[in-house]
Amino acid sequence: MVSDEKALRDLLAEEGDEGGDQRERLASLERELDQCWDLLRQRRALTEAGEDPGGARVRPSSTVEGYRS
Repeated sequence: MVSDEKALRDLLAEEGDEGGDQRERLASLERELDQCWDLLRQRRALTEAGEDPGGARVRPSSTVEGYRS
């Protein structure tokens, strides 16, 4: 997924404003990746707390995208 994201970014850099479909695919891929990173962080936090990392669940992209840095 990360390599697909990089390839789409490179393609969009070459095409400029003409990559509408690629821009939509990139946005979708970014949301999916954010969910994966969130799941990984949940699993690590559960492990560090001495709990079962299998209890981590994929959260909706609306939740993950709403985080503040």
